[in-house]
Amino acid sequence: MLEIQVEATDDYTLCRPVGEIDAYTVGQFREALTELAEQDRLVIDLCQVPFMDSAGLGALIGGIRRARDHEGAVSVVSDRATITRLLHTTGFDRIVPVSESMEDAVTALDDPENGAA
Repeated sequence: MLEIQVEATDDYTLCRPVGEIDAYTVGQFREALTELAEQDRLVIDLCQVPFMDSAGLGALIGGIRRARDHEGAVSVVSDRATITRLLHTTGFDRIVPVSESMEDAVTALDDPENGAA
């Protein structure tokens, strides 16, 4: 089971999936990212995701592309070694900033190379 929490702050919108992102739950994750594609500043918090397969990674990349198509800035936060390793191994961290803390992820939104900043 996957729960998607969305919070809007004055500075950014937070998307926090809670649960595994796999072939069974990826549709829900993809839909949430599609709905958030027009946000100017989006942080995707993967700290509550114990497992993500290639379908989840594909949905994440697609969501980031859609946000960038709308000239939005996106960053990802993950403090889970398995997820962080997946993001680094696949080169995901070369297309979007991956941070271990929420503070660093929010700061990464201001990087001129990251979308609309």
